[in-house]
Amino acid sequence: MRQGEAAFVDSGAWIALALSRDPLHARAREHWSILQEVGAKLHTSVPVVVETFTFLERNANRDVGLAWKESICKPGTVRILPCELRDLTASWEYFRRKELHKLSAVDATSFAIMKQARIRYAFTFDHHFATTGFRLVG
Repeated sequence: MRQGEAAFVDSGAWIALALSRDPLHARAREHWSILQEVGAKLHTSVPVVVETFTFLERNANRDVGLAWKESICKPGTVRILPCELRDLTASWEYFRRKELHKLSAVDATSFAIMKQARIRYAFTFDHHFATTGFRLVG
C-alpha cells in the first residue's frame, strides 16, 4: 500500500478494533497501525456505520457503540461515504455471482461504493472483498 492511498474500513474491522475481546482484535490493531504509518485516507460508508453501531449496541452496549461513533466522527479520522440509489442498484449484480456465497447486502453496497470512489484497498477480514478483486490491508 502506497503512502496516502485510500482504504475502505469494513464493519468487521471496526468491530474488531472496538472490542478487545474480539478474536481478531490484535490483528485489527496491527492492520490499523499499518494504515496509520502509511497515512492512509480512510473511508467507510453509511451502511457500514449503521451495521457496526447496531452490532456494538447489541453485543456490547449502547455506550460502546456511541464511543465508537464519536471516535470515527473526529475531524480527519474517516470519510463516511453515502450510499446512493446507483450504489444499491449496482450492488444487486454481486448477488448473481456464484462465488459470492452468503454475501451480505452491506458488503454488496460496499463493493459498489468502493468501485464508484475508486478505492482499491479494504481493511476487512471478509474474504468476499478479495474475491471481488479488492486488495486487503495487512
